[in-house]
Amino acid sequence: MSALDETLASAHAEVRAEIARTDTKTALLLAFVGAALVAAWTAGRDLPMNPAAYVVGGAGMALLVGAAGLLLSAVRPNLRGGHGFPLWATLSPQQLYEALPVDLSADVVGLSRLAVAKFTRLRTAVDLTCAAGVLLAVAVVIVVGGAL
Repeated sequence: MSALDETLASAHAEVRAEIARTDTKTALLLAFVGAALVAAWTAGRDLPMNPAAYVVGGAGMALLVGAAGLLLSAVRPNLRGGHGFPLWATLSPQQLYEALPVDLSADVVGLSRLAVAKFTRLRTAVDLTCAAGVLLAVAVVIVVGGAL
């Protein structure tokens, strides 16, 4: 195996590992967002809310729902069959052999783009979750402080 082949194989493995790490982080954040939604809903239902708290808390809840939507889109499988597993399931063994990329560089580029798209959605969902936390905390301060 040449040095270039080893470098490509290493890059391919690194990109696949980054996709797996991003999917794991996404799953953990999705569980956290779901728990935060349930906790905020339960707490909000039991507190004596005023209009300002409803507006601020509702905005926080909307951000959490938006974050959950982004996280779900980050892990949504692509079943259109353009490449990878869905396409492979429709091929004969000979067609599969012919369809597999001989050059790993094209696969590394494609997987890298997928990893960047997943990571971008994850980063945005984290930002939305943090903003939602701030809004929900402000809503609690409004309720506890009795502001109108």
